[in-house]
Amino acid sequence: MDVTFQRDHLFWVHEPKEYTITDGEIVIKTEAGTDFWQRTYYGFQNNNAPALLMKTNEKYFSFLVKTEFDSKQRFDQCGVIIYQNSDNWIKASIEYENEEYQRLGSVVTNLGYSDWATTDISATKKLMYYRLSRRESDYCIENSYDGIHYKQMRIAHLFEGADNIQIGIYACSPEESSFNAIFTEMKFTECQWKDHK
Repeated sequence: MDVTFQRDHLFWVHEPKEYTITDGEIVIKTEAGTDFWQRTYYGFQNNNAPALLMKTNEKYFSFLVKTEFDSKQRFDQCGVIIYQNSDNWIKASIEYENEEYQRLGSVVTNLGYSDWATTDISATKKLMYYRLSRRESDYCIENSYDGIHYKQMRIAHLFEGADNIQIGIYACSPEESSFNAIFTEMKFTECQWKDHK
């Protein structure tokens, strides 16, 4: 398939003050008070996190990325994202909680309302692979500790995700924090989420 996550195809939503982009690595330094969230439970709306995206109308693919991070403050996060607009997006990441555990999870936001599905993992984990697969307007998010063995996190529908989408990576620090999020091994492959028979 002819889709690549390369510099000349990328653009920022909320460009951060500090970042580096090389052929094999992207580093984002997060800024305090940045996040993506819409309404649910807390009532507030945050839409100021940096996301580095590319557009594609390819209907069937998998996007893979390796993340490394030195997060240490509650809700620090970095991962994979599809960002259509402030009211319609999907993200998956690890969100730091405390010295004992952090939350591996995902948020799906449709029509201006976010959800949050999580499972607790050890706070010692500072590396994660993600694989986000598309089948038209339906999406499957998986994670892996070694980049080989993936486990399903969730399947979701994105109401504004049927045609051209904006997909990539993001990092943010909703509270008073800053850390370096390192992204490598970003690539597109044939869809690894097989048709349901």
